Amino acid sequence: MTKWTAKDIGDQRGRVAVVTGGNSGIGYVTALELARSGAQVVVAARSPERGSEAAARIRAEGVPGDAVFMKLDLADLASVRAFARTFQARFERLDLLINNAGVMATPQAQTADGFELQLGTNHFGHFALTGLLIERLIATPGSRVVTVSSMLHHQGTLNLGDLHGRVRGYDRWRSYNQSKLANLLFTFELNRRLAAAGAPTIAVAAHPGWSATNLQRHHRLTRMLGPFFAMRPTQGALPTLFAAVEASVTGGDFIGPDGWFESRGYPTHVEASAAARSQADATRLWRASVAAVGVDFAALDRPESEEPTNDRTKRRRKDRERATPRLRLPEALRTALEQIFGPSPRPQKVRVRVD
Repeated sequence: MTKWTAKDIGDQRGRVAVVTGGNSGIGYVTALELARSGAQVVVAARSPERGSEAAARIRAEGVPGDAVFMKLDLADLASVRAFARTFQARFERLDLLINNAGVMATPQAQTADGFELQLGTNHFGHFALTGLLIERLIATPGSRVVTVSSMLHHQGTLNLGDLHGRVRGYDRWRSYNQSKLANLLFTFELNRRLAAAGAPTIAVAAHPGWSATNLQRHHRLTRMLGPFFAMRPTQGALPTLFAAVEASVTGGDFIGPDGWFESRGYPTHVEASAAARSQADATRLWRASVAAVGVDFAALDRPESEEPTNDRTKRRRKDRERATPRLRLPEALRTALEQIFGPSPRPQKVRVRVD
């Protein structure tokens, strides 16, 4: 069977893409390959120096598309709002919003708005950005929101009563895993709301397996093992690119590598955890996120109990779920992962409240 690569992206001329964290790693490769295929790419990054340099490197490749830098700090909602205003003033359409940027296993810190840094950057920042750009997205036929999660979402538990770890204490891996679970809950709830609103936009998710990027700079062991076991960013970006452009992708799909326990390989449809598919948790997280960031996705207003009406999409997903094996880690591998990332948290029953 032929493996999907960046050569299969297809013509992207006339399309506009925003790639958060497009200055390095998987984000840079994503931006580069979209520009190579003709898209006009906005490299959204926190550092003006690194973001401008990345856009210049892409243009220097002689791509048929274009790349421009725009400043975006996902850990600061004022910066997110400023980015959205600037983008809407410059661009009339948005075909692809690639929510790629993130932080991993950082020391305890807070965002400018007082959120725990990993949840604030990985989830709340992208939630706000997507909501502020939703009108541009739904005005663009065939548009997609692609949010990058992680295979470590399987280790994640959503604690809606203590999202920021202020009660139980901070644990870097527990917080990271929760943020990656939140990425999927957001994606699936966003897609339900898009479908119910009859919007031409779909929301999908991807994960890069184990890829060697500077995302792992805060963890010594993963930095040491990465050069020997992890994929290069050129390979790790493929699930994101597949999710962004492949015609077979439908709303609510999850794309990851097809190799050994989804840690490496080529893009394929993969299965999210049961926790990630919880519509009840997705709805609660949505409410908590709206309250936290002050962005309400008014363009998608619908009763929260209303179900999506896209039966074809649901039928195709059920067929895939029957054909896609769930990720079951062997005991030895699970033990090794827990030594690196910490044990899987046990599900907890909590009362829901907004921090």
